[in-house]
This record gives sequence, structure tokens and C-alpha cells, in this order.
Amino acid sequence: MALRFIRWFRELGKGDVGLVGGKGANLGELTQAGIPVPPGFCVTAEAYKYFIEKTGLAPKIMEIIRQTDANNLEQLMENTARIRDLIRNTPVPPEIAAEITAAYEELAAGGTPPKVAVRSSATAEDLPEASFAGQQDTYLNVVGTEDVIEHVRRCWASLWTARATAYRQAQGFDHTTVYLSAVVQKMIQSERSGVAFTANPVSGNRQEMMINASWGLGEAIVAGKVTPDEYIVEKSPRRITNKVVAAKTVMIVADPNAAGGTIEVEVAKHLGREYVEKQCLTDEEILTLADLLVKVETHYGSPQDIEWGYENGAFYILQSRPITTLDKEKPQPAPRETTKVTEAKVLVKGMAASPGMATGKVVLVKNFNDITRVQEGTVLVTVMTNPDMVPAMKRAAAIVTDEGGRTCHAAIVSRELGIPCIVGTKNATELLAEGMEVTVDASRGVVYEGRVAMEDKAPAAPQAGGTVVQGALWREIAPVTGTKIYMNLGEPEAIARYKDLPFDGIGLMRTEFIFTDHIGAHPIYLLRTGQADFFIERLAEGIAKVAQAIYPRPVVVRFSDFRTNEFRGLKGGEEVEPVENNPMIGWRGVSRYISPEYEAGFRLECRAMRKVREEFGLHNVWAMLPFVRTTWEVRRVLGIMADEGLSPNLNFKVWIMAEVPAVIFLADEFSPLVDGFSIGSNDLTQLILGADRDSGVLDNMGYFDERNPAVTRAISHLIEVAHRHGKTVSICGQGPSVYPELTEFLVRNGIDSISVNPDTVANTRRLVACVEQKIILEALRQRK
Repeated sequence: MALRFIRWFRELGKGDVGLVGGKGANLGELTQAGIPVPPGFCVTAEAYKYFIEKTGLAPKIMEIIRQTDANNLEQLMENTARIRDLIRNTPVPPEIAAEITAAYEELAAGGTPPKVAVRSSATAEDLPEASFAGQQDTYLNVVGTEDVIEHVRRCWASLWTARATAYRQAQGFDHTTVYLSAVVQKMIQSERSGVAFTANPVSGNRQEMMINASWGLGEAIVAGKVTPDEYIVEKSPRRITNKVVAAKTVMIVADPNAAGGTIEVEVAKHLGREYVEKQCLTDEEILTLADLLVKVETHYGSPQDIEWGYENGAFYILQSRPITTLDKEKPQPAPRETTKVTEAKVLVKGMAASPGMATGKVVLVKNFNDITRVQEGTVLVTVMTNPDMVPAMKRAAAIVTDEGGRTCHAAIVSRELGIPCIVGTKNATELLAEGMEVTVDASRGVVYEGRVAMEDKAPAAPQAGGTVVQGALWREIAPVTGTKIYMNLGEPEAIARYKDLPFDGIGLMRTEFIFTDHIGAHPIYLLRTGQADFFIERLAEGIAKVAQAIYPRPVVVRFSDFRTNEFRGLKGGEEVEPVENNPMIGWRGVSRYISPEYEAGFRLECRAMRKVREEFGLHNVWAMLPFVRTTWEVRRVLGIMADEGLSPNLNFKVWIMAEVPAVIFLADEFSPLVDGFSIGSNDLTQLILGADRDSGVLDNMGYFDERNPAVTRAISHLIEVAHRHGKTVSICGQGPSVYPELTEFLVRNGIDSISVNPDTVANTRRLVACVEQKIILEALRQRK
């Protein structure tokens, strides 16, 4: 019997995108080419079209879209949710259901109903000029005819997520001409899995392959739940040129207690603690997979982005699509024409906020739609970044903003991510045109036209991102210092790149990245909706990822320090957060924790920290309280922490931030309450000098400067008083990362530790060692 709505992989090829979408067409093409692909079939785009027309949904959907302003995020989310509800609540026509049932039974081959993956495949997907990968839904370990039909319908509904709808609009696709096919594919219960690129997506080098690998199903990597191993393989001769073995703390596996679905488990408990930092693929397996990847690329004749799995001693290709971020006009890498810096045209100048240099094409980000256009290797140009932009910032090669100073959101996040960034240009969004190729020199604060080569470049200091051997070697040869050198960290996943730098611990781990990237919702909203455990799990996972990677070195975790305007950006935040005229000095830090409106949220943060220390056994995690103003609020917050099982003891320290001048003036009264202080020089400078740290105007005029005598005198006083009480003093602000003379001042005044950004860890350790030696020599000379 001829089937109208079903096509098997063996019947499909790369020319069938209009029938089964890019994913389905590629799986058919790979199957026909003899590449090992798990068997399956596609519910065609014709089935989706028939469904919305036969049931009368088509005109209803387009009427809602006509009433939707895609630039209005709230309206876009509300209206697309209405469309999804319409689809999910409409029965699948029996003629389509019958064909899905017959195909699924044929896939079972008379045996037990198989577990399958049901994946969305849009008809505009994976075209050379645009990639819709990840825009629609995928469901794993689906079992049984009824569930397969239900999940096909859910895939159809996911064509109308806010993200997918905005992306189509930004790419210029007509909504009425984009349909969705559902791929039903036999599940490979991957013991190991990952993503691979047959050309290096970072450097663009087509003679290199990049392979990411982690334990369990590939969903963990795709969803950003785990930092995978990364292997670089040269194509000819076939050899491994670089390996970074990450701490893989979680994995996704089939849910053993349910008929379908998946669960997230800890690698240490599921496989054994030694697997967390164990290389996921052996060198022999890496080269075997590389051979298979080359076969796929050779078949298509172009670089591919490939998902793979490994089960029972064999590799399988789960999908393949073209890499859309490479220069497609040049089939082989060739030297790009460059201009010497002395001859280059300067387009924009600003403040160097995060050092480094990158070349790429400009993407102007003005609203929600624009974020989806930021791809790997592009230069993100905007007025100012915000927490919603972090996913796009991670993809950018460099970031340039009109506004802000060295401690604004763009500057801090870029330093955490290791991305070159220039802030405070005033007019970058006016002078830099969409698609223009530019070179961002964030060490000098200059944007040049075209591709520019630096001259007489000095040997680089040891940076994060090298091989594991390089990192370990730097730690071995780094000078020993009496002053501890700590590192600032925001994004937990970044620890895989930085863990082998020569630092003694994490002096400031910001939790805000976990809130935005891994939780996404306001703690009080989650409490009200019964999702407190979700918050605790995600926050604990993020903290544990870092603490485990550098154990037994300490990790000083700062409880959340979002301001009200930033908390409002989280899901549910607008319902509970007030609007403040000056949130920088408003309801933040400890004043928030002890208030009736947020105390319950703070208790969730405490429970997450306790979980890390007690359940995970990571006693190297300490706590830090931000934006402290009074002694009585410290006593109250310590009482809440004690209620939650977090009382200071010999292996659990509680520090407070010294960023409000009151802490300096009353250091003798604060010292008996805590174990130590960490100077937040950004806020301390702001409040002592009355200079808005986000003001590019004041920064350019020299007002915002941690070396100001009023600031250094305050720091000196705090160190003296704290040491009289036997308390430690650290500093985690931006100053030591920028000013060597400030670092020397701190060492001479006896500071216990200095926490700096990853890019300056090695240089700071050498500088501190030199200053300490100088102090010793000076003392010896005085004796003579």
C-alpha cells in the first residue's frame, strides 16, 4: 500500500528537504550512502500541512500571527503559546494516525515496541544560508504507538515557539511556506555521545576537526548541561593535535522507572567518581570516529556539523548538517588579506574592557530578533548588553558597545567568557554597518576596518584554553608566593578551560550566571509554582562543577547580587520585584536576604550550598555575602544561614564584601562576626568617590579609578584592622587586573589574597612574586 504521509530513511535523499525537512533529508542521504545511521522514518511535512488544513487550524494560526508584533517579546510569547495550545488540543486525523501506527509497528519488526527519538525537522532547516537547528523540539525514549503520535503532534506545535517564530522572521522566511516533518528514529542508548565539526568552527581551519564528547545521551551537550571533552584532530596526516578533558559532572540516560523519557544523573554516582575527569574517548576511538566524520564530509563535499553516538562498540551518526558559519566562497583555507596596524583605518575607539583580538563580521543587536543572528565568529555590536544577551555573547568572537565602563555588564561578562570587548565607544552602532568585516583590538580599545595583523607581537602570557599539559606545566613552573593568587569566575562551564592556570582558589564565584543560564526564573516564582527543588538542583550543580574541578582549592561562592532591575528580567521577576530609581544602591545583597519578600529565596540558595558541601562532599566551598551595610543585618543573615545548616567552622568560612564604606569605618565591629573580607573595589570606588561605575563619561574623565588615595587609604585601614582581629582580607574587584601598581600597593600592605580575572592570573602571580622578593631585599638592606 502506498503511504501518503510516511517516508522511510531508505527512500529519502538530500533533495527531499521540502518533503521531510533538513534533518530527515540528511538522515535519508546518510542511510543511502552506507553511513551507520539508526533506522527510522519521517512523518512528512505534507502530514503537517494536511493536519492544519483539514482541522481548520491554518487560518486561525495566520490570524494570530498577523496580530503579533515580533519585536514585542511579551506579545510574541503569549501569541505563539496560543498557537501551540491550538495544535496540542486538536486530534490528529485518523488517516495520519493509521500510517504512523503501521510504520512504528514495522520498525518493531514484530518484537517489543522500540524506544524512539521523535525529532522536529523544518522544511527551511539546515539550508546553506541559515540553520534552524535547535529551534524546534526533540523527544527521546518515546515508547508505544499512542505516545509516538502524541509526540509527533508536539513537534508540530514546536514550529510555533517564540524563538522559532522570531528566528524565521529575522531570516526573512514566510511563515506560511515553512512546514514541519517529524523524524521517528530508533533510539541509540549512547554510552558516549557528542557533536563534531569537520572544520574547526572557531578558527575556520578546514584541515582540522573538532570533536566534543561526554557520557550518556547527547542531549547533555546540546542543552549545555555539561562541559564536554574537546579533541582537535588534523585531517592529514590523521593525528590528534589537542585535547582538553573536562569535568563531566552530569549525564542524560533513559529513565529506568518510566516507559519513556530521560533523566539527568550524576556521573560520579552512575559510573563512578573517576569518570568525572576521565577522557571520554580513547585516542584510538577518537581517530576511528574521525575517519567516519571524514566519510560524511566527503560524501557531502562540504564541512559538516554532526551529532554522533556510541553504543556496544560502534559509532552511529545521528544527524548531519552543513556548517553555516564558514566562508563558503573558498573551498580550502587560504591566507586572508591583512592590513598592517600602522596602515589600518580606525573606525571606532572605546575603553578596552576585556583584552584580546578578533576579526569577524558585524551583527547589530537592537532587539530580541537580532540575538538569533549572532553566530560563532561574528562581532556583536550593541548599545549595551543585558543578561538576556548572554547566550548570544557566548557565540560572539568579540563585543563592542556604545555605553558602559570597565565594570559594566558587557565588560564583566566578556572577561568571564574570555571574549575581547570594547565598551563606551558612544557611536559604534552608528559607525559599524551590518555585515562589515572588522578587527576588534580590545587590548588597545580600537576597532579597525577589515582584517588587521598586529606587528611585533610579544609572546603571549599563558592563557586559558590551551592543552591540559600546558595548563599543568604552568602550574608547576609558576612562582611560589606568600600572597595567595585567586581567580574570579562567573560561568561554571568556563572552569574546564581555566582549571590548570596557576591560581590558589576561586576568590569570587558569581552565581548570577547560573541564575540566567541554567535556571532562568526568579526564586520566588519557582517557590510559588512548586519548583523549589529545581532551583536547588541547578544552583548546586553549577557550584559543584567548579568546586569539583579544582578540589581541594577553595571556592568562595558569592550569594546572588542581582539588582532589582536584573531580577525583573528573570521569569516571574516582574511579579515580585519593585521598580527602583537607583537600583545600584537599592534593594540588593544582604538587605534582600533578610527581607520578608526574599528570605525564602535566600534559604533556597543556602540549601543549594549545603547540598554541595554535604551531599557532594565538596567542603572546599565557602560563602560570601555581598553589599553589606550594617552589623545587625550580618547577625540576622548569619542566623538564617545557621537555620539552614551553614554555620561557620574550621572548614566553612563566611566572608563579607567590603564595598560599602560603612564596612571600612566599622571594620573593628564587623571583624568578630565573620572569617574574612573581600574588597569589592568596583563598588567601593563608586561609593567613596560618588562616581557611577557604569558611566562611560566619568570613566573617560578619570573619576573612576581604584588608585585614588581615598580608596587606597580605605583599603589600607581595613587590612590593618582586620589583621588585628586575626581575619583575612582579599580583593576581587577589577583594579588588580588592570593596575600593576595597585597590586604592589596591596602586597606591601599585607593583603592575604588577590583575586583577578583569568587572563591576568599568570602575570599577577609573577608580579606578586617580584614584589615579595623586593620587600625581602629591602628588609635585608635596612639591616645592613
